[in-house]
Amino acid sequence: MKSRISLVITLLCISLSMAQEWETPIIKGYGKIKNFKDVAVQPDASIEYKLVFDITSDSEMDGVNKGLWKIARVINMLGSADIPSDKVHIVAAIHGAATFATLNDTKHQVKYDKVNPNTELLGLLKNYGVELFVCAQATAARNITAEDLNPNTELALSAMTVLANYQLQGYALMP
Repeated sequence: MKSRISLVITLLCISLSMAQEWETPIIKGYGKIKNFKDVAVQPDASIEYKLVFDITSDSEMDGVNKGLWKIARVINMLGSADIPSDKVHIVAAIHGAATFATLNDTKHQVKYDKVNPNTELLGLLKNYGVELFVCAQATAARNITAEDLNPNTELALSAMTVLANYQLQGYALMP
């Protein structure tokens, strides 16, 4: 009986020690992934990844905007599969309730009484090469000026224009 218990405990310890940990290999601290090498579909190094994200929600994941977090997750998955960053082209069309995620810290402090929790992530995404476009129609509807926005973002005429232009250039739409 003792040997069975010892065996079960040993197997449990081995299985726990082999369990994969969550990691953020490229965008440090955001978009955590578990790396699985033995699954049916993996990123393909022969593909040029051209992705356009439609970010409309103010919902959060791990304390930041969920849409921005999802971009970090995609970058982490592609990077963990050794897809080089020069083969990854990501654009974000940010509008609707997500517009407030792009406020600079000063404006965010005034509106929410705290600095913008997305500031660091916006900088990391921009440094990776992600183009972060904020819909000017959405900012106008919310009385947000260009000066109120995080410097890692750019105004676009509209999110609809960003989405149409990039999809017509062969970018895959990521909801």
